[in-house]
Amino acid sequence: MRYLNFGIGDKIPEFSLKDADGNQINSRDFIGKWLVLYFYPRDNTPGCTKEAVDFSNYLEDFKKYNCQIVGVSPDTVEKHANFKEKHNLKVILLSDPEHSILEKFGVWQLKKNYGKENWGVVRSTLLIDPNGIIKKVWENVRVKDHVLEVLESLKELSNNRE
Repeated sequence: MRYLNFGIGDKIPEFSLKDADGNQINSRDFIGKWLVLYFYPRDNTPGCTKEAVDFSNYLEDFKKYNCQIVGVSPDTVEKHANFKEKHNLKVILLSDPEHSILEKFGVWQLKKNYGKENWGVVRSTLLIDPNGIIKKVWENVRVKDHVLEVLESLKELSNNRE
């Protein structure tokens, strides 16, 4: 079942959020580049940390294909700054404490955990081409080997093959 508000072939909506350094980052900043836009629940949790570290470790491989990596969570700019420093992260982390972009993309949802319902981010990743068109979607992401899957898809979809 598709739960995201956007799918393959859709143009991403414009958005603007602050990064871990407090800089305003706009979706237009990535036009002309491939973009991995990933949504994750919370900084400094085991799965989210592994995902961010994995993306950071493979960032140079993504850059070979003119691709930027951006993570979005509801954490504050300050939490993102701490998270980046603590784990030496190299990816861009955007802060969405009001859930405006998370809701726009459809990843802010009511989730069940141990019989309780809470609102939170459903871990999801989008691979977006240089024109802002979604080329691949991963929903309910399992972190193990996810970064390698995304990189492989980028290699297949990109015309800039090594």
